[in-house]
Amino acid sequence: MPIPPPSPLAAAPLAYEDKDFVDSPDGRMLRIMAEYQEPLARFRRERIQDTVVFFGSARFRALDEANKELELLENTGSLTPAPPSEQPATPVEIAAGEATQQKLKLAEAAVEMARYYEDARRLAHMVASWACRLPGRRHRFVVTSGGGPGIMEAANRGAYEAGGKTIGLNIKLPFEQRPNPYITPSLNFNFKYFFMRKYWFAYLAKALVVFPGGFGTLDEMFELLTLAQTHKLDKQITIIIYGPDYWKNVINLELLAEKGAIAFKDTDLFQFADTPEEAFAMLQAGLAASIHPPAKGEPEQGQVPSEPSPSAQELLGPDIAPTR
Repeated sequence: MPIPPPSPLAAAPLAYEDKDFVDSPDGRMLRIMAEYQEPLARFRRERIQDTVVFFGSARFRALDEANKELELLENTGSLTPAPPSEQPATPVEIAAGEATQQKLKLAEAAVEMARYYEDARRLAHMVASWACRLPGRRHRFVVTSGGGPGIMEAANRGAYEAGGKTIGLNIKLPFEQRPNPYITPSLNFNFKYFFMRKYWFAYLAKALVVFPGGFGTLDEMFELLTLAQTHKLDKQITIIIYGPDYWKNVINLELLAEKGAIAFKDTDLFQFADTPEEAFAMLQAGLAASIHPPAKGEPEQGQVPSEPSPSAQELLGPDIAPTR
């Protein structure tokens, strides 16, 4: 029997437009490469030279003029509040004597955490105000966070209020979340892979400020401390642990040296600070070596151009025509 003629075929999708392929295990290398190349292209275009990174808890919200309620979130970066039983006691519950001991403790802690939010906001404002006045052709010491709520929002907010660019390196999580609104839109990133997000935290950072936080904050802090300890970073990085009252109750870093787990000189890798002014002075001192005035006879460098930086092709050629 003759074989019937085949039906007409629709055009196959281009490989990079084939979502099933790109999202598959076979496309993983493309996804990883994209999370390296796309941020790199954007950082170059936005003229970003280096950053000051803020780490800290994403579970709490601010006690400020915009939000009078202290509320804990269900998870790091989540939009969903924690269950009522895990929320801090409200003033009404306290006045009526209806608050449990746990809720009273959470209320006391929430006030403390709200103070850290405001301290992070003020410190980021100081950093961005100072960095915006530095001469040069690229943006220096750009305030960077993980892009979510809590301390991350406070850092982006302070830099935004100072009129500076500010970066948010968010991470795609299996629950509803969104970036905080204070991130510069062109510097709003979202990563699938934690390790690629960590790469961009470390690669551009000249300083790190670690505010009180949980598992994620501890993970990110010790990653940067380990890179500094093992000299894997080809630069000096200033590491400030903010809030000694909190951190010295959570971890005993000095004990690591006393037990021989780290060298005593490793405790010089970080400094404690308890006020934005103290932390800012430490940052200025640590970052001073990264600020190079023009050599004798060289013209003074002006402010960063407002237009995006040209691409390598636009700058150097060759003038390769796009394909259609």
